[in-house]
Amino acid sequence: MASQAISSSGAGNRVIIAVAGVVMQVALGAVYAWSVFREALAEQYGTSVTAVNTTFSITILALGFAAFVGGLWMGRSGPRIVAITAGILYGVGIFLASFAGSSLPLLYLTYGLVAGVGIGLGYIVPVATLIKWFPDKRGFITGVAVAGFGGGAFVTAFIAKALVSSVGVFQTFAILGVIYLIMVVGAALFMKTPPEGWKPEGWEPDTTESSDRSGVDYDLGGALRHWQWYALWALLFLNVSAGISIIVEAAPMAQEIAGVNATVAAGLVSIISVANALGRFGWAWLSDAIGRKWVFFTMFLLQAVLFFLLPLVSVYFLLAILAFAIVSCYGGGFGTMPAFAADYFGSANVGKIYGLMLTAWGFGGVLGPLLISYILDTTKSYTLAFYIIAAIMLGSAVVAFIVRPPTRPQEAGGRTGDTAGARV
Repeated sequence: MASQAISSSGAGNRVIIAVAGVVMQVALGAVYAWSVFREALAEQYGTSVTAVNTTFSITILALGFAAFVGGLWMGRSGPRIVAITAGILYGVGIFLASFAGSSLPLLYLTYGLVAGVGIGLGYIVPVATLIKWFPDKRGFITGVAVAGFGGGAFVTAFIAKALVSSVGVFQTFAILGVIYLIMVVGAALFMKTPPEGWKPEGWEPDTTESSDRSGVDYDLGGALRHWQWYALWALLFLNVSAGISIIVEAAPMAQEIAGVNATVAAGLVSIISVANALGRFGWAWLSDAIGRKWVFFTMFLLQAVLFFLLPLVSVYFLLAILAFAIVSCYGGGFGTMPAFAADYFGSANVGKIYGLMLTAWGFGGVLGPLLISYILDTTKSYTLAFYIIAAIMLGSAVVAFIVRPPTRPQEAGGRTGDTAGARV
């Protein structure tokens, strides 16, 4: 009866927590509207694309490392305090960026470092929390948990473009900073972990062995003793590097390649934000059916073809279709990887294990934008960058093809190096 009470009392709450998690992710994911600000900032500072985009790279790099810290902190203090801190840092960081009108380094510090830390702390909270509330729908809920982040730029792109035109880019930062703080802190108040022993009513854990799961709960140290953790890190890093290069250049790319005006170009930011959100949900849902590794394998091959085709496109409609597909794969990596990590290393410590894995997001967020910005500054064309990324995607498919779950402890013959930190 006690277990039934625990099960029933939490059944309704998890939906509310899921909604709050999506709201939090929408606010945090607004960072993907960066390309709307890029031209105004370059004009303000009189500097290169690479120098301005360094702000976004710092944001993503800080995000990746902060997500790991957030995962560790959640394990000790719970999700709520981590999420509240995230909202304060994120909102204040964006707000303080409004004072960076004469100082690019100050923009790096505020929008880049402070806001990036806030985003990272906040991002891991819904992912790690909801995967515990929805053990019966692991792939589905991780897709939902991060779909909001992918779609955050949809509305933000239009709002930010209108604000930049009417009040200027720095006053826009002040307004958005206050909005983000209210949204994230408000949603954070609903964040909590399920009670000990809670499970969805009528659901029982699947104890059957599967070739796609290790069947073991590893702690962080145990996971790091297996090459599979580094393989998953590489898959996420490579996928991020490709997709984020499109995200960060979406608006300027539409203007140069398709010759559209700034308003239409800003529309591409919203279009790909929808792709980011749908990809996080759609690819994650598909991974429940065909397996996580095959989703990554398919996404890498698809992106290789799409990046190869991009230089051949000059019509906005076709550009939007290709960019939509590429960014859906980018989002799909984030929707699928939390469940991928839980399949291989268990869900008990997924906040720490996946939190550290998100450093791949940080490094990919540096490589992708800087690669495309550097080539654009030197060649004044996107063509070479697209071909290089297409080749990288072909190589990435090989990594996805060879990855497999860690060896089960009983299959490892009891070797210390294979079983340390694992719980069957």
